[in-house]
Amino acid sequence: MADEQEIMCKLESIKEIRNKTLQMEKIKTRLKAEFEALESEERHLKEYKQEMDLLLQEKMAHVEELRLIHADINVMENTIKQSENDLNKLLESTRRLHDEYKPLKEHVDALRMTLGLQRLPDLCEEEEKLSLEPACHVISKFTGMHLYALCAKPRVGPGIPKSQNGSRMNEERENT
Repeated sequence: MADEQEIMCKLESIKEIRNKTLQMEKIKTRLKAEFEALESEERHLKEYKQEMDLLLQEKMAHVEELRLIHADINVMENTIKQSENDLNKLLESTRRLHDEYKPLKEHVDALRMTLGLQRLPDLCEEEEKLSLEPACHVISKFTGMHLYALCAKPRVGPGIPKSQNGSRMNEERENT
């Protein structure tokens, strides 16, 4: 009987070993699955971080591009302001020259008429380039200032009719 008990004890031990081995195999299988899931998640995390780095680089490239665009806008605004200032100075200078030219021309015309000569043609009749009207239509986008006020347009004396373009009419007809 002692042998039987010993055999039963051994069988019980074998049964326990078998149960524990099966339990251990199940845990081992779950452990492998968890380890594979862990490796997969680590790969995904690495990919996510790489994608995040790429997105941050792209963002910085766009930020730099926007910075360059803003710098270009600032340069253009300064260029436009400088150009407007230059245009205003040129218009003022042209107006002053015209104001200086007009009485001199009127004096020369008066002297010519005393000698029986015809008057000299007006600036706008001589050359279209000397007409200031196209320059007068410039409107500053940023300041909203109309430059019409700065135009040097010849004034007509009293009693002399104006033509449609604002210059004196053919004065030869009047004088003859």
